[in-house]
Amino acid sequence: MSTKTIRRIAINTGGGDAPGLNAVIRAATIAALNRGWECVGIRDGYNGLLKPEEYSDGGIVPLTRSAVKGITHLGGTILGTTNKGNPLKYPTKGKDGKLYEKDRSDEVVRLFRKAKIDALISVGGDGSLTISNALAAKGLRVVGVPKTIDNDLERTVITFGFDTAVSFATMCLDRLHSTAEAHQRVIVVEMMGRYAGWIALNSGISGTADVILIPEIPYDMKKVARKIEERYANGRRFAIVVVAEGAIPKGGTVSVKSKEIGRAERLGGIGDRVTGEIQEATGREARCVVLGHLLRGGTPTTFDRLISLRFGAAAVRALAEGKSGVMVALDPPTVRYVPLAEATSRMKVVPLDCDTILTARDLGISFGD
Repeated sequence: MSTKTIRRIAINTGGGDAPGLNAVIRAATIAALNRGWECVGIRDGYNGLLKPEEYSDGGIVPLTRSAVKGITHLGGTILGTTNKGNPLKYPTKGKDGKLYEKDRSDEVVRLFRKAKIDALISVGGDGSLTISNALAAKGLRVVGVPKTIDNDLERTVITFGFDTAVSFATMCLDRLHSTAEAHQRVIVVEMMGRYAGWIALNSGISGTADVILIPEIPYDMKKVARKIEERYANGRRFAIVVVAEGAIPKGGTVSVKSKEIGRAERLGGIGDRVTGEIQEATGREARCVVLGHLLRGGTPTTFDRLISLRFGAAAVRALAEGKSGVMVALDPPTVRYVPLAEATSRMKVVPLDCDTILTARDLGISFGD
């Protein structure tokens, strides 16, 4: 626990954007200013520190009351974000002209001290908070805020951004039902979520999908095809198949679009693969819809706004109480502090015996198993 007096704090947002980021920034800024602290924002994760020459404002911007006025309902982040600026594996060009990963974390800590920043509120998902944990171990005072539409962070019941993503995905499924029925087609809907099936599962059940394929349950296409054929045989001459981007066939591998130095591998393509497999197995006309980044954008739901504001204010309270190396987490009805090391030690995946899975099975939804 640090007892050093706080005069100036920074906020940064890293990884993929999510609805609610601006609400966190606003709550943390106002809570800090109300304590007499100065508050600044770092552009694009840590790039504002590591590449200040690329920013007309120097990469560090003052966060005043006017700067955060009227941003609670806005999607995105006023500070910018990136998934290419991991200081633990920073993309750096070598003498041979090739890109390599370089650990610049010690440099980041020095730059924080040079900027006279006493503490950092880091808003991000598993990748960003893993960085935060490493920086805390090097002496930087850090509190993390769990952000990801994927809902795959341990030690918190939910992450902000998830509810908005699921709500929008469900609305899309509602719309796709009418066109699927009109054309008597199978429509495959690919969802984000990386290696966890939370978005696909929750929206799939809420949007009355017939098949839901998630990473936690490898699928057998023969069983998927059987479910679709049963629907057609029973006079329901269309089907909705929800596929998480990290879904895998039995004995197969995840579909990867690309892997670049300094960033996580990009998943994608499973929707097209499943669509082709369904057409081949059933002879039915099938179409693929990829929701992709539509799930990340837009105004946050009431739930996400409220939890974002609660998280932002709680992060400042944690710093005021002398905490460091912790993440604020929802443990209903309370927001608590949990060690960053525990929150990032493993991915929170869908438990196969959870009530939501059991509900889907009771409703006759197929998981391809």
